[in-house]
Amino acid sequence: MTTVARDLHDKMFEAIERRDLDELRALYHAEYSYTGSDGEEQKGAELGVAVSKMFLDALPDARLDVRTRYACGDNVSIIEFVGRGTHRGELMGVPATGRSLAVWACDIIEVRDGRIYREREYMDTLSILQQLGVKSTD
Repeated sequence: MTTVARDLHDKMFEAIERRDLDELRALYHAEYSYTGSDGEEQKGAELGVAVSKMFLDALPDARLDVRTRYACGDNVSIIEFVGRGTHRGELMGVPATGRSLAVWACDIIEVRDGRIYREREYMDTLSILQQLGVKSTD
């Protein structure tokens, strides 16, 4: 089953994987907001593009392996995925380590007026820091 939200979510992931930040920007609503694992809501389509750019710059070979898709009505979509890549640039204040990274994440979008209005993304940042060798596993 496809919905407006699920189709937009798929387009968003495809744009990120193609590194097409202009297309990604075009998918965002004028009142877009992003909430990451820190729980802080930030507003603006440029912020959404900046989050993707940060990960793409840090992990130039990044890929998003979608594991599960959920459509919750026509206006909400949830995707569980594993983000993978090689740490070649600064990420979360950590200089490049050359290490491989794989992290489970959950991304939820809400759609308004045919665009992505709100995005919430959850991931285990401690796991990222452990894989990069910054935090111990103890």
